[in-house]
Amino acid sequence: MNIRGFSFSTVEAAIKKPGRKDLALIFSEVPATAAAVFTTSSVKAAPVLVSRDHIASGTAQALVVNSGNANACTGEPGIIVAQETTRLVALALGIETSAVQVCSTGVIGVQMPMERITSSIPRLTEGLSTGTLADVADAIMTTDTFAKTESGCGVSGGIGYTVAGIAKGAGMIMPNMATMLSFIITDAAIEPNFLQQTFRQAVDKSFNAITVDGDMSTNDTCLIMANGMAGNPAITEGSAEGDAFAAILNTVLLSLAKQIVKDGEGATKFVEIRVTGALNDADAKRAALAIANSSLVKTAFFGQDANWGRIFAAVGYSGAEVDQTRLSLCFDDVCMARNGIFAGGDAEARGTTVLKKKEFTVLVDLGLGSGSATMYTSDLTHEYVSINADYRS
Repeated sequence: MNIRGFSFSTVEAAIKKPGRKDLALIFSEVPATAAAVFTTSSVKAAPVLVSRDHIASGTAQALVVNSGNANACTGEPGIIVAQETTRLVALALGIETSAVQVCSTGVIGVQMPMERITSSIPRLTEGLSTGTLADVADAIMTTDTFAKTESGCGVSGGIGYTVAGIAKGAGMIMPNMATMLSFIITDAAIEPNFLQQTFRQAVDKSFNAITVDGDMSTNDTCLIMANGMAGNPAITEGSAEGDAFAAILNTVLLSLAKQIVKDGEGATKFVEIRVTGALNDADAKRAALAIANSSLVKTAFFGQDANWGRIFAAVGYSGAEVDQTRLSLCFDDVCMARNGIFAGGDAEARGTTVLKKKEFTVLVDLGLGSGSATMYTSDLTHEYVSINADYRS
């Protein structure tokens, strides 16, 4: 994968425990146009607070990220660690401190061992010629079972460019930046306002459309850097090149988001929840989210139980406008209920067959309007409970 002007490095800092690389760096040779979306939780980790201030300029040149410790709920000492990390990385790279983004993922409430970060930064910056983006994806995993990567290519002004991304996340996942991290880089030149707008729209259609367990993290961050090293004319809104870039970005982010759901802690099912016929899109999303987050629905998915009544119940309490006499529901192409009534016949058996698949779609039509929304979720398993019962050990 050729992404001009970016280099990568990973080292073992033994932040939580030794034996794996857990500190990573992404560096752009030149300042990059940048945008970021952070958790909407009122409880924000120290690196989120620091990075939010740094990204206000609309540019970034480096990102340092660790796994094993969230540096969340750590008070002023946590802020100092995040700030000092950006200062030391900037000093080593010869750039401004404000050009460094910092991210963390791991256990909440544990003070970050600053001395391990400090002693590792020289090795981290000196190793920039040896790493890959895939190495960074490996280093940021916590309960993930596989590294999440995706890329796409485009052409602007006759010049090719690449959009590449990585993500981490398996549990503590819900929309509004749900614990997940994702970093997107491109060597394309993008007009700053267009990058901000397109990126936020892509996040809404991807990372804000997934849920594993309904829990939002203190550290959620999605960041994009566009360094323009491909040498193309800046891509702008309203152009064919702009539409093409938006399509590539949407594809990359949606792939990463779906990978997170498929890696949901203990998950055995990947489920697309599609709601149509709502009064408006907002109502459709309320209904889709209620279905996707329902523990009863998700355990039925795990048990391969075609219990469509639980889905109608979730729609009913979702806050969306509902007329139960107009509700219809299908598992893939199997109609389970129409106009609020069980479809009868062999629907139960055929619906159960659908739920035995690893991937399937739940389609709910509210029968009231043109509003629609799609969410992606997983089932809820015994393994999820086991993983989260002893996560800190």
